[in-house]
Amino acid sequence: MRKCLIIIPAFNAADTLPELLCRLSRFVDPTAILVVDDGSADGTADVAHRAGVGVLRHEVNKGKGAALRTGFERFCSNNTFDSVITIDADLQHTPEELPKFLEARSKGSGNIIIGQRMRIGTSMPFHRVLSNAITSGLVSARTGRAIKDSQSGYRLLGREVLEAIHLDTDGYEAETELVVKAALKGFSIEFVPVATVYGRERSHMTHWTTVKRFLQVLLKDY
Repeated sequence: MRKCLIIIPAFNAADTLPELLCRLSRFVDPTAILVVDDGSADGTADVAHRAGVGVLRHEVNKGKGAALRTGFERFCSNNTFDSVITIDADLQHTPEELPKFLEARSKGSGNIIIGQRMRIGTSMPFHRVLSNAITSGLVSARTGRAIKDSQSGYRLLGREVLEAIHLDTDGYEAETELVVKAALKGFSIEFVPVATVYGRERSHMTHWTTVKRFLQVLLKDY
């Protein structure tokens, strides 16, 4: 099996990170996990250090896209790993589903493999169902591909993608930027079904600034 690096962008995740790392340890060695602490004030980096995983830290909060870019740059700086799986630190992604991505990759089914969450009849709040449906539709129209879940941060990215694409944005819109650029460059994008897990977290897509940046990514001429 090809080697995969798990990248966890984390901001003030000290409460949830221990459980996430414990559950991930069933599938990957700590040396294959990299936490990017995006300027947390709650000791997130300390939690990661104690777990024995790799840690990179921003002194100030820069945004999820910036955290992902920092992790991708470390990944691309050596040839130890063939691919990356990104997973959020807040336990909204189920670590036990990680083998689905690895299996799909081993079968050569995609340069990018995105965890597709079911919308209807799940715990996904209605406003997120609506925003996910709208944004996924817009991204599909922009790329000419059927993008079934554009907002999912649970995804596998092949080295060939990350060496060909540079992210310019710093916020949540960076995940859309990556999909759009990859699709326009001809990389294949596939999906695997994953659980829909939600707590009481607020949707960042309801923030006007995030929506504005998302639209800028879609409308930009790459």
